[in-house]
Amino acid sequence: MDLMEKLSESKAYIESKLGGRKPVIGLILGSGLGDMAETIGEPAIIDYHDIPHFPVSTVPGHKGRLVAGELEGKTVLCMQGRFHYYEGYSMEEVVYPIRVMKMLGINALFLTNAAGCVNTSWKPGDLMLITDHIKLIADNPLRGSNPDALGARFFDMTQAYDKDMVALASKAAEDLSIEVRKGVYMLFTGPSFETAAEVRFARLAGADAVGMSTVPEAIAASHMRMHTMGISCLTNMAAGILDQPLNHEEVLETGERVKKTFSALVREIVKRWPEEKL
Repeated sequence: MDLMEKLSESKAYIESKLGGRKPVIGLILGSGLGDMAETIGEPAIIDYHDIPHFPVSTVPGHKGRLVAGELEGKTVLCMQGRFHYYEGYSMEEVVYPIRVMKMLGINALFLTNAAGCVNTSWKPGDLMLITDHIKLIADNPLRGSNPDALGARFFDMTQAYDKDMVALASKAAEDLSIEVRKGVYMLFTGPSFETAAEVRFARLAGADAVGMSTVPEAIAASHMRMHTMGISCLTNMAAGILDQPLNHEEVLETGERVKKTFSALVREIVKRWPEEKL
């Protein structure tokens, strides 16, 4: 069975659970941030393991299900937990849900993650609007044969993160009196945290945050010309900045601490998301 046939089967199963609703925004909630899905109205909940050809999330803090419903007047499809390269999935498997979202007619993608803070002027708990990313690892989710039905073989990445949406999000944060940063996210494969030397390299390369997700999804979304924006919750200072070891519990704890602010900002952005970018 080829990719498009698999995508069609996944799409058909999800549609059968939506009761005729048509989601217009896809949301991916990262480590420690998944509770926002609990605020979605009239939810339809679909476990990943029930969806044909879908991977299954294995990371603590990722519930592993789709939640579809109403959020600030718009129908959304939310992933409570994503898939990572370090779990053993291929890059193509990591972005499979993004392609399913496109098949469902979703043209707007909202990516969130927990990230390590590289910018020494910032602090844990800050929220960063992603303006661009750096990917130096060799693998790419679009390596191999190109599914022409989804997008062109070669495509532009200069607006991987929609500049208009960054401006809209910045204004929403200002109106809510929420301080946000703007910066560049750099992908590392994990699951080991970055070394102090790698963090110094990331800073020299122009990164403000480091993490183990988001970039493959943004690449796949750009391929399909989806309007994409991203927010990082900076859960800890990256390796070598403070004289203390890193651990996943700190990531989850910081996510818990900022979840009300994070949720308020995400809801406001969804509320203001313009029709022409849906």
